[in-house]
Amino acid sequence: MSEECTHDCGSCGQDCGDRTQPQSLLAEANPESHVKKVIGVVSGKGGVGKSLVTSLLASAMQKKGYRAAILDADITGPSIPRMFGVSYKVVGNENGLIPAEAANGTKIMSVNLLLPNETDPVIWRGPIIAGTVKQFWTEVCWGDVDYMFVDMPPGTGDVPLTVFQSLPVDGIVVVTSPQELVGMIVEKAVKMAGMTDTPVLGLVENMAYFECPDCHQKHKIFGDSHIDELAAKHGIEATAQLPINPALAAASDQGKIATVNTADWLDSLTAFIEARHSVKQ
Repeated sequence: MSEECTHDCGSCGQDCGDRTQPQSLLAEANPESHVKKVIGVVSGKGGVGKSLVTSLLASAMQKKGYRAAILDADITGPSIPRMFGVSYKVVGNENGLIPAEAANGTKIMSVNLLLPNETDPVIWRGPIIAGTVKQFWTEVCWGDVDYMFVDMPPGTGDVPLTVFQSLPVDGIVVVTSPQELVGMIVEKAVKMAGMTDTPVLGLVENMAYFECPDCHQKHKIFGDSHIDELAAKHGIEATAQLPINPALAAASDQGKIATVNTADWLDSLTAFIEARHSVKQ
């Protein structure tokens, strides 16, 4: 490196080591955080149940005896606190903010836990929203966490890119619904993961069917499933389907999502995550 170097690579024509060495964009975690695995939950569009899947996965891991946490990166549409029945405001200490804790032990950080009223809108531009998500990683004292699930906003914009680049994401779970149009949009999220070298751990199809409580016949309200062909096309090993179930909606509205038994729906996916990203010593 030249002695006259100003450290401004943008105005320099030299081919020095600093210029050719790839720079990591990973943000440093809070000193009070010890997070073993970070898993993003993404979708190509809104309204497919991404927050529901995030909540169910975290609760399932908590029931298995792991320490689970949710970083709610959906800044303009936060719903995680309400689904877990958490309404109190978070506080901080000299080291940072202390995340809220649901009744089942899941740790939660969401912008709704900082606003005076949970119905107050967040009218921020993209860079500020992305910066806030990054702060939820660097300025929150998460403590000991085995699996952190990041509930991302839909699409492939600022926030998902910030999460992929700034957090040590071990893999993602993609959420879709049966419509063919949604399947096409989901491919965008899968391809974004590939462009950022992030493994796709699983594919969850929400609203896959409705099971009649009397005859137990399954009715495909939104059309035939495309989950198997999507998984095969992109080499995704683990898949799961969630039904249209009034109990899920009721539990979400009542803040009791952690009480839902997901054994029949998500067991194979959580087992795959355990096997692929074990936190056991």
